[in-house]
Amino acid sequence: MDNIVQPKREPALGFIFITLLIDITGFGIVIPVFPKLIEHLIHGNLSDAARYGGWLTFAYSVMQFLFAPVLGNLSDKYGRRPILLGSLLGFAIDYTFLAFAQSIWWLFVGRIIAGITGASFTTASAYIADVSTPEKRAQNFGIIGAAFGIGFIIGPVLGGVLGNIDTKLPFLAAAGLALLNAIYGFFILPESLAPENRRSFEWRRANPVGSLLQLKRYPAISGLVGSLILIYIAAHAVQSTWTFFTMEKFSWKEDMVGYSLGFVGILSGLVQGVLIRYTIPKFGQKRSIVYGLILYSIGLLLFAFASQSWMLFAILIVYCLGGIAGPALQGLISSQIPSNEQGELQGSLTSLISVTSIIGPPLMTTLFAWFTDKKAPVIFPGAPFLTGAILMLVSTILAVRSFKRPEKTA
Repeated sequence: MDNIVQPKREPALGFIFITLLIDITGFGIVIPVFPKLIEHLIHGNLSDAARYGGWLTFAYSVMQFLFAPVLGNLSDKYGRRPILLGSLLGFAIDYTFLAFAQSIWWLFVGRIIAGITGASFTTASAYIADVSTPEKRAQNFGIIGAAFGIGFIIGPVLGGVLGNIDTKLPFLAAAGLALLNAIYGFFILPESLAPENRRSFEWRRANPVGSLLQLKRYPAISGLVGSLILIYIAAHAVQSTWTFFTMEKFSWKEDMVGYSLGFVGILSGLVQGVLIRYTIPKFGQKRSIVYGLILYSIGLLLFAFASQSWMLFAILIVYCLGGIAGPALQGLISSQIPSNEQGELQGSLTSLISVTSIIGPPLMTTLFAWFTDKKAPVIFPGAPFLTGAILMLVSTILAVRSFKRPEKTA
């Protein structure tokens, strides 16, 4: 199962791109129908469903926070391939639970399983770091964004169409894709981590708190931690409430939600698959981070006060252009870390994301539920977006301040 032959860079990037593409397509399929599934299971309205949606993400994130550093460290010892395959099988089980859920608690069980095994992005990031030269890492991390974009072109649109036929169909399709991905990876995906770059597993470095503390070893990373926390929390204004927001304020159906997310996929694919190959060399990593965060802030602010459906599609262009920040930020962080600790780094960053996902979804969905409740003093569905815009501006300030700290070279 563990092929130790180091793959060539270009073929390896192609393999990991296909793996991520199938994974993200499966993830995107279920998004348009998730609110209606929750509504059905709790016998409540959209505001109530939003609250449950936030807590479901909370359950997933708690498990990922606890187990991501373990899997990241295991990938530094045994290689990326077996960890990635196990993650894909975990997602297949999760989607199966969602498809046949008889109560809301089934959804929590499925999300917990996915959180425990959900290391696909962590391992893929370490994989890319393995096969990339230091000067190409930032651009190659854009492969994740490109796969995300294309997967979100296919997944949500397909999910919206299937959801109009039967609520279970998107989840069954997602489970099938995850299983197909595992089979594809087993026969096609090569191992990226050479034996000489592996290290022994240490529980001290694999516990979630210890994993976060490892970030303090590198000044550039510790300086960016505060900025990262705010960025990820702010992003949940969109990630956790978009479907609920558009259905509540603009009465969108599953297919329209799918089309909007498909548009996000097109934009993300163009920005992170094409644009960053020009912006990072032209502006540099630090300026790309600042410009991207400012665009994110403007997009979130405009979402908050949009009054017609067509406006959302126009604003998505501004918001998605902010995607130039992500690969630049990841490349800047990765460049500070030795090659035999990239798995640990990505596990630590996933743990950090999980901490913000413990905070962000309940925060944003509770804001949405509060300001869409009939008893609210002011009806304002855009409250999460306004909150996100403020947080993103603060994160920009923290990022600029962190750039003044000394850097190390991996």
